[in-house]
Amino acid sequence: MEVSGEVAAPAGDRRSLGERRSRTFRALVTGGWHARRRNPRRAEESRLGHVDWHAPQWFAAALLVLLLSMADTLLTLVLIQHGAIEINPLMEPFVIGNTPGFAFLKLALTATAVTILVVLTRVPAFGRLLAGPILVAAACLYTVLLGYELWLLDRLAG
Repeated sequence: MEVSGEVAAPAGDRRSLGERRSRTFRALVTGGWHARRRNPRRAEESRLGHVDWHAPQWFAAALLVLLLSMADTLLTLVLIQHGAIEINPLMEPFVIGNTPGFAFLKLALTATAVTILVVLTRVPAFGRLLAGPILVAAACLYTVLLGYELWLLDRLAG
């Protein structure tokens, strides 16, 4: 039986007549608080996109990498103003004279990489190494890089 373009539910059916998948924002919010797929259920689901909940430590690592990347961008620009040179040949054209372009490109590249790593946290990246710990390693490397940049800034300013 069809009612105004929708199929009517049989008597006693608890499903609503509205299409729940048509409300994207509500689905995102609900899925964020009440995630259903925390682990893959079948072997073929252990690949991409079958888990809609990721552990909080991966969110924390991703956020830390993004914040450290922004701090690296600022310190790079300050070091350039104090006479340092950019040694990364891919980023050098963007650093010189194009500060907003450099900042946007660096943030966009980092955010894209971090998003991919979060999606792949449970997928083996290089043989048996899971992608999740790569986020933590990136945060550690950024911390070392920031320490080096602060040391350089101290030497250049002093």
